[in-house]
Amino acid sequence: MDKQFEGKSAIVTGGASGIGAAIAEELAANGAKVLVADLHMDQAEEQAQKIRDAGGTAEAFSVDVSKPEQVEAMVDKAVSSFGKLDLAVNNAGIGGPAAPVGEYPLDGWHQVINVNLNGVFYGCRYEIAAMEKTGGGAIVNIASILGSVGFAQSSAYVTAKHGVIGLTKNAAIEYSAKGIRVNAVGPAFINTPLIQNAMTDEQREGLIALHPIGRLGESEEISALVCFLLSDRASFITGSYHLADGAYTAQ
Repeated sequence: MDKQFEGKSAIVTGGASGIGAAIAEELAANGAKVLVADLHMDQAEEQAQKIRDAGGTAEAFSVDVSKPEQVEAMVDKAVSSFGKLDLAVNNAGIGGPAAPVGEYPLDGWHQVINVNLNGVFYGCRYEIAAMEKTGGGAIVNIASILGSVGFAQSSAYVTAKHGVIGLTKNAAIEYSAKGIRVNAVGPAFINTPLIQNAMTDEQREGLIALHPIGRLGESEEISALVCFLLSDRASFITGSYHLADGAYTAQ
């Protein structure tokens, strides 16, 4: 590793497993001090310890991203622990119920929007304020392929992810001149424990068939893109939405 993030601090929400854990590990391996933020404190601490055991610097924080006061406390924790905030990845999200629009449960709708859209807004809201104080930073919001296409029975998720992309573009317009870059990444279906544990082999094969590349993505493949966008190598990239989808949306 080239320690490209040496001297920088980062927050990764949903950082205890899957894509978030891979991002936290790569950031730390490249020198960043990482706050692993997750709804489940025990899992967040386990992930932070894994990073520390590998020689990195990490702390754990329990956060429900649908609660703005908790997100503000998360950012405050990163600043108090590491001195500043340079990098943030708003990754936490949920799937929600499966139902057509005309039958979609209202409580499910509100929960998905609160976590997947409002949670990203709260992250940006407080992360940007912290970054302004020290002259800049970089944010990556984890959207989805479903930020650009629909998916039957998933209206709340699709709506939230489309909103994340709009939020990303607006934040970039407003803060680029202040040295804060904001981008979004749109993964297709990724081989995470959530998919591994929730599907039969037949269902999983059906999901794979939707991807022309012939497989699901891996968390490390998403992390590589996210860390590039956070790095100085992407200094002219802001306000954009980057797909990592095995040609899913090219069809």
